[in-house]
Amino acid sequence: MRLYRRQTTTLRRLELVAFLALVVVTLAFFLNRPVNSLEQVLDRGELVVAMRVSPTTYFSGPDGPTGLEYELARAFADRLGVRLRVVVPNRFEGLLSMVERGRVDLGAAGITVTEARRERMRFGPPYKQVTEQVVYRMGAETRPRSMEDLNGLRLAVVPGTTHAGRLAESRSEFPDLDWVEAANEDTGALLRKVWLGELDLTVVDSTELASQQRFYPELRAAFDLSEPTDLAWAFPLRGDTSLLEEAEAFFEEIQAAGWLDQLLERHLGHVGELDYAGRVTFVRQVEGRLPEYRSLFKEAARVHGLDWRLLAAISYQESHWNPDAVSPTGVRGMMMLTEKTAAQLGISDRVDVRESIMGGAEYFMSMHARIPDRIPEPDRTWLALAAYNVGFGHLEDARRITQAQGRDPDRWMDVMEHLPLLAQEGWYRQTRFGFARGGEPVRYVQNIRSYYDLLVWLTNDDEGRPRPQRLVPLLGLMPPGL
Repeated sequence: MRLYRRQTTTLRRLELVAFLALVVVTLAFFLNRPVNSLEQVLDRGELVVAMRVSPTTYFSGPDGPTGLEYELARAFADRLGVRLRVVVPNRFEGLLSMVERGRVDLGAAGITVTEARRERMRFGPPYKQVTEQVVYRMGAETRPRSMEDLNGLRLAVVPGTTHAGRLAESRSEFPDLDWVEAANEDTGALLRKVWLGELDLTVVDSTELASQQRFYPELRAAFDLSEPTDLAWAFPLRGDTSLLEEAEAFFEEIQAAGWLDQLLERHLGHVGELDYAGRVTFVRQVEGRLPEYRSLFKEAARVHGLDWRLLAAISYQESHWNPDAVSPTGVRGMMMLTEKTAAQLGISDRVDVRESIMGGAEYFMSMHARIPDRIPEPDRTWLALAAYNVGFGHLEDARRITQAQGRDPDRWMDVMEHLPLLAQEGWYRQTRFGFARGGEPVRYVQNIRSYYDLLVWLTNDDEGRPRPQRLVPLLGLMPPGL
């Protein structure tokens, strides 16, 4: 009996020791576990961000993932010293749900700040304002001008968006208002359906419409559905605010440094530069003229390490891909080279297509090489394009003026504001190279940026051939004569 009791006591002691050891291990685990949202991100070495695919937020570009929201999120992840992992839910309402439930660290998707959403999630600092707009296709029988005009028209919106919520709010005043919430569509798909005539109307943010008008020129805003509202990142409502506070510090820093404005200009600054006729004519020439010269653009691009679509965009801005083009000032050919420039490049015949394209590529790269290496892309390319148009000396004059005015001479967004000053006597008399029509290189660069975006969208990445599924309906819906 005594032996049994001793064995039982020993067993209980062992069980107690094991239990205490388990408690110690458990406490150590929880004590070492990150205690707030910021520490959790740092501990896993990864920032998980929910995004949606669109030209204004996140998409795959020629050099990989890009977009306004993507670049902002990547910069934030870099600031934290962690990787960025992007999650793209199937639906916009699913994106908001992921944020609300804490399945992602934040949502960065052009999210509009509303009071209803504030009850579900926290918001970071606003970085841009947008207006909700009712969109129709130019040429439709009736353009709606007010909510009363929407009755009887085919209207669809993306569920979970502020657009759907605003329409629902309007039903008390307009009981006959009817619409469809397209569960399996995004705003880009709905805009395309309006453009194709499969829908009469949709509702999108103003920046989204402006961006998509490059690809669907006939889309127009019928009227504004809201006052300007803020866009911001969304964070889970539950838990602490440490990651949100870090984001607030991040936005404060990039705003103070001017980087946020620069990023907005990079992605949205050239949107809307081309008018309707310009966009339509360009797309026609992609189908009609570009195939004849595509192989030469690709050859020159390979030789000089360029994206062939950038070279083609430069050529279109210069000559509309017309090898016999001549300007009143005597420049001519596909790349509109001057006699002096052609002579420097060893070109004997400026209207020879191959010589002109090869020479234009070489000349552009020579401008690019003269731009200081410290200037990052894409600003270095935009400045090189301006130099191609107005001359390197005039560009340097504009950069000096930019610096004298307390702005950054290495940023295109700052330089393009000061280039037009070269046409004003009070300014050009202070410069080394004198008068220049400084507004022209600004339009020149912004147009090329738009043409380049269109070429990326309209052509296959591998061979650069037009994408039939995009060009055929576009060309078929264009008015005759354009």
